[in-house]
Amino acid sequence: MQHVAMEGRCFVLSCNQFARRRDFPVDYAIPATDPGTILCNGGSCIVGPLGDILAGPDYERECILTAELDMREIARGKYDFDVVGHYARPDVFRLIVNERAQTPVVSVAGSADDSFNDKD
Repeated sequence: MQHVAMEGRCFVLSCNQFARRRDFPVDYAIPATDPGTILCNGGSCIVGPLGDILAGPDYERECILTAELDMREIARGKYDFDVVGHYARPDVFRLIVNERAQTPVVSVAGSADDSFNDKD
């Protein structure tokens, strides 16, 4: 989750369930028989835009995580890595949206760029 937060320069609120054997019906086919056995250990967390963990993870019990989020951290994080800002390179990359009906298989001869200029 730290990687996701750092790459997106965003807050990540990751939620994962915590469950013990006793949370399931007795006749449910689970090898564990001790009601206190942890079957899914949670690990929910809140991570800041630079990868700092603001809350969690907790692997021992059910819990509710809270953190105060400073939305200015998003802008601060984009000073060194802004995937849609100054790193966007229209001279190198482009987005083309073709709204025409398409067939599932198309054979195109010539260079790869020719397919974007198709006039059909």
